[in-house]
Amino acid sequence: MKSNGECHYVYILRCADDTLYTGWTTDLERRVAVHNAGKGAKYTKNRRPVELIYYECLDSKSLALRRECAIKAMSRQEKLRLIHRFEI
Repeated sequence: MKSNGECHYVYILRCADDTLYTGWTTDLERRVAVHNAGKGAKYTKNRRPVELIYYECLDSKSLALRRECAIKAMSRQEKLRLIHRFEI
């Protein structure tokens, strides 16, 4: 995985309570570490540890934000199907 600013990542985390969290970043490894430190998002703060289970690399921030919105609009089952096809 590239973390040098070339990619705008959309990612899905599995939280300790088995819920899914979707976000975007330009530095995937750092962002996951921040989530696991309890500083990434209010949602994940009390659901640690989190595990990266899906990501996509997009060419621009606007594309990543649109994709993030599209994934967030998916049902849990749709997200699980997406994740299953990806399998890190």
